[in-house]
Amino acid sequence: MYNDESWFRRIRRKRRLTLIDDDTLREFWHIHVSGLGVFTVLFFMFLLTIGVLSLLIVYTPVRNILPGYSASLRQEIIEESMRIDSLQQTMDLQTQYISVIRDVVAGEVKTDTVTSLDSLQIVMQEKLLEAKNEATAAFMAEYEARERDNLLLFDDAPVNAPVLSLYSPAHGVIIAPYAPLEGRHGVTIRTPDKENVCATLDGTIVHIDTEDNDAYTVMVLHQNYLSIYRSVGRVVCRVGEAVQTGQTIAIVKDSTPFVFELWKQGQEINPEEIIAF
Repeated sequence: MYNDESWFRRIRRKRRLTLIDDDTLREFWHIHVSGLGVFTVLFFMFLLTIGVLSLLIVYTPVRNILPGYSASLRQEIIEESMRIDSLQQTMDLQTQYISVIRDVVAGEVKTDTVTSLDSLQIVMQEKLLEAKNEATAAFMAEYEARERDNLLLFDDAPVNAPVLSLYSPAHGVIIAPYAPLEGRHGVTIRTPDKENVCATLDGTIVHIDTEDNDAYTVMVLHQNYLSIYRSVGRVVCRVGEAVQTGQTIAIVKDSTPFVFELWKQGQEINPEEIIAF
């Protein structure tokens, strides 16, 4: 009991802190402090610092530089971009529809030639898909022209020569086989919900694009091969990232089938010939 009281009295006892001029030895400032007072001040300063940092993290962009927050911010940006694209498409449809109605009222268009809003949407989606296919072909041609020398280093066999079996991009069944004459340049795979979509070979993510149905297209370059994963859900990689064989690059979107294409030196090949699905 005596030791406790002695310690308590000792931390409460005030001490004089003095500042003295070294030249004149005159005191020009002093303060009376105690151990308990110093501890109390430091404790409240610590609480104040924690509070200020918490407010900065919650209400300012500072949180974006902290680990774990950048991924959620990226997902929010992607979702907002998709929402803006959807609103823009809806506005274009409404504008076309109102334009047709205006022409009908003015007598410039016959009523039996008016296209419904649903038909306009289908036509716009077809044009969008055609534009995306053209953009994909242009991207592949540009990339292959830029990397022609590097691709030739890995080209030790003809295009149609047999190759090793590649890793299956997902566990599922093929519901639409490769049929280029019918416009199918890859295989359509149906998988269970939330199934992982994996890289079929070691490579690098060279392109990620959004589609009109809240899905994505991912392109991976594997030496002299290019694999394309269309209509996949959430993407878990970024452009320029190196991936390994079997590494997850995306998640299937609500059991929606996705399309897998495989190209070599700018020529499409049947994935079923070299991949055991």
